[in-house]
Amino acid sequence: MSALAGTGRLTRLALRRERAVAPWWILVIVTLAMAVVSYITRNMGTYEQKVSYTRLIGSDGFLHALGGGTVEPRLEVLATWRSGGFLYVACAFAAVMSVVRHTRREEDAGRGELIGSTAVSRRAPLTAAVLVASGVSLAAGLATAAALIGLGLEPVGSLAYGAAVSVAGWVFAGVAAVAAQLARDAGAATAIGLSALAVAYVTRYAGDATGQHWLKALSPIGWSHLVRPYQDERWWMLGVPLLAGGALLAVAYRLLDRRDLGGGLLPERLGPAQAPRARGPVGMAWRLHRGLLAAWAAGVAFFAAAAAGLSPLARDLLARPSVVVDNIVRTLGMPAGKALAAYSWYMILILAYAIALYPVLMTLRLRAEERSGRAEAVQATPLSRLRWAAGHLVVAGLGTAGLLAVGGLVFGTLFALLVGDPATDVPRFVAGALSAVPAAWCVGALCVLAYGLLPRASAVICWAVWILTAALGQVVAPLYGLWGGSPVEPFHYVGNPMTASSSGPAAQAALLGVTAALLCGGLWALRRRDLG
Repeated sequence: MSALAGTGRLTRLALRRERAVAPWWILVIVTLAMAVVSYITRNMGTYEQKVSYTRLIGSDGFLHALGGGTVEPRLEVLATWRSGGFLYVACAFAAVMSVVRHTRREEDAGRGELIGSTAVSRRAPLTAAVLVASGVSLAAGLATAAALIGLGLEPVGSLAYGAAVSVAGWVFAGVAAVAAQLARDAGAATAIGLSALAVAYVTRYAGDATGQHWLKALSPIGWSHLVRPYQDERWWMLGVPLLAGGALLAVAYRLLDRRDLGGGLLPERLGPAQAPRARGPVGMAWRLHRGLLAAWAAGVAFFAAAAAGLSPLARDLLARPSVVVDNIVRTLGMPAGKALAAYSWYMILILAYAIALYPVLMTLRLRAEERSGRAEAVQATPLSRLRWAAGHLVVAGLGTAGLLAVGGLVFGTLFALLVGDPATDVPRFVAGALSAVPAAWCVGALCVLAYGLLPRASAVICWAVWILTAALGQVVAPLYGLWGGSPVEPFHYVGNPMTASSSGPAAQAALLGVTAALLCGGLWALRRRDLG
C-alpha cells in the first residue's frame, strides 16, 4: 500500500465537513481587511491626517507594536498595519483548529480507528488535514488580495499581503500536526497549538516594542510581518514559513509512526484515586473546567495590564492638540474633560467582548461531553440531565463574572498607580467591568438555546453568535461607520460608568430577564430531546 493511499478521498471528506466552518473564517478575514481600508479612507482622507496618525503611532513603542512593522502615511501601509496583526493570527488560529479537528478529534471519537480499518494508509488522515487547512489558508489569502485589489489598492502589494496571510496558516498547520502527535487528546493538542501561537505573537510584539528585531525574526507570526506588503515586498520571506511548515510536517510524520493510534507521545499524568470535591454537578464541572478558567484569567490579566500600561501615553496624547486625536475623541463621543475616562472604558469594553467568548466555549464543551459519550455515562448515575447541564452553566456564569472582575481589578489597580487615585479608581473600574456581566451572560444563554434546540448545528451557531456580537458591537462596528454599535447585540445596552452615562438598573434587569428566558428555553429543549 502506498504511504499516502486514500489521501484524496479523506481530503474530499474533510472539505465536505469543513464547508460549515471555513467560509466563516474567510469572511471574517476579508471583511476586516476591507473594513480597515474603508475606515482609514473615511477618517484620514488627507495626507496631513495620515502623517499625524503615523507620528502618533511612532511616538510609543508599545503602541507601534500593536500592528508591527514600519508605518508610512499611505493608505495601504496604514491598512496593513492596523489589520495585519489580527489577520495573521486569525488565519493561524483557523489552521490549528482545522488540523486538530480532522486528526485528534477523529481519533478521540473512534472514527480514526474505523477509517484505519479500510484501505487507507496511516499517514493519509494527517496529510488530508494539513492539505485542507493549507487550502483554506490559501483561499483566505487570495480572497483578501482580490478584495483589496477591488478597492483600488496596488495589485502587487495586495498579492504579497494575501500571501503573508496564507503562510501564517501554513506554518501553524505544521505546528498543529506535531501537537496532534504529542498530545493525548484533542483538547491537549489544541492547547499546545494555541500556546505556540500565543508565544509567537508575544515574541513578535516584544520585538517590535523594544526594537529587538531578532525577536521578530524568531516568531512565525513575525515572518508574515517581515514580508512588508506595499513597501518593498520581500517575497523571499515567504520561503521561511514554507520551509518551516514542511519541516514540521516531516517531524509530525516521524512522530506518527512512533505512537499508537488514539494515544500521544507525551506521558499522561495520572489523577488522584479519589476526588471527594468532585461530588455533585457543580464540583464535577469545576474540576473539568478549572484549567481553562485559569488560562483565561492569566490572559485577561495580561491584556488588562498591557492596556492599563498605555494610560500615561493616552493621557499625554489626549492632552496634545492633534487633528487625528480630535477626530477620535469626537467620533467616540468622549465628553470634554473626560476623554481619558472614556478611553479607559473603551479598553474595558474590548476586554468584555473577548470575555463573552468564554461562556460560548463552555457551551461548546457541553456538546463535546455529549458527543464523547461521557455525558450519557454520568447520567447513568442519579445525576439528572438538567442538574448535569446546570452544574456546567453555574461554573460558566461565575467564571465569566470572575474574569470580568479580574480584568477590572488589574486594569484599575495599574491605572490608579500610573495616572489615577487607588481609592476611587479601583472600585470604579471593578464595578464598571462587572456591569458588563449581564451582556456576556446573554451571549452565552443564546448559545445554550442553540445547543438545546439544534445540537448538531450548535457549534456553527455559537461561533456565529459571538462573531456577530463583536462585529456589530461598539468596538468593531466603528470601523465601518456604525458608531455606538447596534441595538441587536447585548453590549449596546451597557452604559459607560466612567463618564456617568450608565444604562441604569432597568437595562441590566432587562438583559438578565432575556438571559433567564433563553436559559430556560435551552434547558427545556435539552430535557425533551435525545442525547447525541
